[in-house]
Amino acid sequence: MFMQKIFLPFLLVFCCNLFVAAQPEAYIESNYDPHALFSPLFYPNGETITRAATGEPNTGYWQNRADYQIDASLNDTAHEIKGSVTITYKNNSPQALPFLWLQLDQNLFNKDSRGQARMPFDSRSRYGDSKSSFNGGYKITAVKNLNTNTAADYIITDTRMQVRLQNPVKPAGDIIKLKIDFSFTMPEYGADRSGILKTKNGEIFAVAQWYPRMCVFDDVQGWNTEPYLGPSEFYLEYGDFDIALTVPASHIVVCSGELQNAAAVLTATQLQRFEEAKKSDKTVMIRTEKEVTDPSSRPAATTLTWKFKMTNTRDVAWASAKSFIWDAAKINLPSGKTSLAMSVYPAESSGKKGWGRATEYTKGSVENYSKRWYEYPYPVAANVASNVSGMEYPGIVFCGNKAQTIGLFGVTDHEFGHTWFPMIVGSNERKYGWMDEGFNTFINSLADDDFNKGEYKQPKTSMEYTAGSIFGEYSETVLSTPDAMMEANIGNALYRKPGYGLELLRNEVLGADRFDYAFKTYINRWAFKHPTPWDFFRTMDNAAGENLSWFWKGWFVENYRLDQSIVAVNYDKNNAANGAVVTIANLQQMAMPVNISYETNSGKTGVVKLPVEVWNNTITWKVKLPTTEELKKVEIDAEKVFPDINFKNNTWQGNGK
Repeated sequence: MFMQKIFLPFLLVFCCNLFVAAQPEAYIESNYDPHALFSPLFYPNGETITRAATGEPNTGYWQNRADYQIDASLNDTAHEIKGSVTITYKNNSPQALPFLWLQLDQNLFNKDSRGQARMPFDSRSRYGDSKSSFNGGYKITAVKNLNTNTAADYIITDTRMQVRLQNPVKPAGDIIKLKIDFSFTMPEYGADRSGILKTKNGEIFAVAQWYPRMCVFDDVQGWNTEPYLGPSEFYLEYGDFDIALTVPASHIVVCSGELQNAAAVLTATQLQRFEEAKKSDKTVMIRTEKEVTDPSSRPAATTLTWKFKMTNTRDVAWASAKSFIWDAAKINLPSGKTSLAMSVYPAESSGKKGWGRATEYTKGSVENYSKRWYEYPYPVAANVASNVSGMEYPGIVFCGNKAQTIGLFGVTDHEFGHTWFPMIVGSNERKYGWMDEGFNTFINSLADDDFNKGEYKQPKTSMEYTAGSIFGEYSETVLSTPDAMMEANIGNALYRKPGYGLELLRNEVLGADRFDYAFKTYINRWAFKHPTPWDFFRTMDNAAGENLSWFWKGWFVENYRLDQSIVAVNYDKNNAANGAVVTIANLQQMAMPVNISYETNSGKTGVVKLPVEVWNNTITWKVKLPTTEELKKVEIDAEKVFPDINFKNNTWQGNGK
């Protein structure tokens, strides 16, 4: 940045209605350097064989695949999950792989984990408690290479496992199978991503990050082995899942994917209602509140095994409880296909102000996003009331059990919005949390208007009160990794700021038509693939036909601030009949288009809109207003849609103020 002072000469003007009030001598200090913002060297590299300059996968794009067969059981007394997972891993890369890396995210809850070491001493974090006595993590009892039918050579480092192979997995399609036996004790509060909720009718188990998962091997970094520390989320390969969950017979289980053996785990009445719900636009009760305490509402057995199947997904999660009320309704998709919205919740959460409308919210959210962006790909959408405030997984979400009305709608809509980012568009959340949270925050802002004829429509955001939080003293860049951010900044840097940024692009820079076309192009290009931020930037530029590098740099890569101001208003040749010339300045390093509103003394109004290119090579700009009358008021961004940090210098009054 550089500092420049602009001198505006002293204007001596007689007090007459035909003239602008006298302008004082003014020195304007600006931190704006147009060469830094509009540099042509923004993009770090050109086209590669895997990623095109247009932002789409290139002809040589590849990604590996991981299929999972999981057999697990829940001991609801000991809070223990025990099972085995068979992983079929396919190497589509051009490299031979002499070793494999897996994620062991449950190891976060080991007292000696790196994540626990990062918990603050003097306050509780969302992601853990330094004073907790809980000591969890995996117990790995066997790792077997099924290709050789031998025990695998492996090491465990914190939340990662390396399997060292005698024979590398060959490139271009070779397959290896691993079988891992594991167990762990569930934490009551699992970093706000899983947990155990106590209710009057029994505990609710919300189970996630529960099986060893393959790390991603990609064309950008090779193996992505960043440890799980809590704030940063997940980066996973796609594949098919076959799941068998053995739980007490008194429990109801909901899981990612489609239930395969409903007749074996439901009563005849529940099975009838379950099938009815698949055809009903209205919510159907599968298990009522009264039936929760009725032993006959579950089959007579000690344990039952629930079987689920899910295809082309990056993950699965599940929930189990004897206290579940269960309802469901049909989801109508644009193609004519259907899915099933369902909700499970305890008696304490029921009622029309609470979870009695959860399935309605789920159905509305999925149908809306399917229509706007990309069709929902999963057979179910399950909403679980839990002690998790809000967390997303493919086909299932965990939401706060105490949420009601607009709060429940908001968290439901947000968590199911994650179906599109990062479940369909499989970005690297571990590094780029904004590519799921920020994108989702943006699509949520449109959904508020859509649901039930605007029942929960929110007032338009005024940047007059928002800019200060976006560009606070301790704010961090959007492209910072979540683990490297102060926890207090995560809400702004990952959610609000990128969400507002996309709203700005849509509403003020590109317009809805161009933006929506480009955004949908991005989703379609990268559905079930692994985009980087640069793939997103390039796709938006190319599909919208606009070089937006100035915006990506200022809003996402850097933490530039915006301050546009009115410097002076003068009548041409000191005569209002000749029109008025407005001098504006850009005082900080960010730039935006400029909307100049004006009002004459007779009450006539107008708006002059300037593109961002007026700031290409200058700090100040002059524009002539299309008026021949005396001016009462001139204002930059009267509707306050841009994140200006100082709206006080945006207005000129006809009396010289």
